[in-house]
Amino acid sequence: MGKTREIKKRIKAVGNIRRITKTMQMIATSKFARAQAAATATKPYTEGLFGLVTELASTAGDVTHPLITGPASRKKDAPGVTLVITSDRGLCGPYNASILRTAMQYLRSTTGAMPPTGQIELVGKKGAGFLRYNSVAVAKQHAQFGDKPSFEKVEALAQDYIDRFIAGEIAWVRVIFMKFISAGRQSPETLQLLPLKPIKAESADGKSVGVSYEFSPPAEQLLGDLLPATVKATLFQVFNDAIVSEHVARMVAMKAATDAAGKMRKLYTRDFNRARQAQITTELSEIIAGAAALG
Repeated sequence: MGKTREIKKRIKAVGNIRRITKTMQMIATSKFARAQAAATATKPYTEGLFGLVTELASTAGDVTHPLITGPASRKKDAPGVTLVITSDRGLCGPYNASILRTAMQYLRSTTGAMPPTGQIELVGKKGAGFLRYNSVAVAKQHAQFGDKPSFEKVEALAQDYIDRFIAGEIAWVRVIFMKFISAGRQSPETLQLLPLKPIKAESADGKSVGVSYEFSPPAEQLLGDLLPATVKATLFQVFNDAIVSEHVARMVAMKAATDAAGKMRKLYTRDFNRARQAQITTELSEIIAGAAALG
């Protein structure tokens, strides 16, 4: 009797876990649909703006801008900034582990030793403990974004980077995040946000093409307006990709947990039936043996 009672408790516990993971899966699916719509809606604008700026910068002749070439004067030993974007919550499979593994490989490859030089900034609570354990000092942790980062908050962060870069306080800004490619594929990426590196236009045979444009207003003014907008839009797209990747990772992880709980419940139910059948057989044997002894 004790064995069947114990198995029954396990069946109930597994059933409760399955209900929780199923609910979390449904919530993650709903959030993923909204986040995917936001990420795919902003991507054409970001790519179009970046393409326009790179073409303008590569065809404007000797026109330069601090966001491309760097400031005229920079402080000695100005550090670089690496922004690592992780999640605030767990239960999202290998999402955080992939980002943090990429971050550690990047830091070791660029500095050659740990702890790394430069400033490390962090988004999300899940990366704090990992970096602390690996003796990586975090200069600043951004906790203002949450599950739905608004453009205003991301714009303020991008503007801070732009101001510090133009003032020569930092040498570069790179972002390590999870890039959303499709619902079935996400990849950890390292993106250089500052300085921007325009792509030179090339012909089919690989030679540089010189296309002549007449700019109105002047190219300097266009770059002055478009380059900061490009940095802000690119960083906002990075946050959107990170959020939708987190939701799809949690959705997949909760789906796997729900399926595993369902299989475990079936196994426990089978064990319960076998134990109950063995108990009934034993009781019948005792009754028959008792009746035979009395008869």
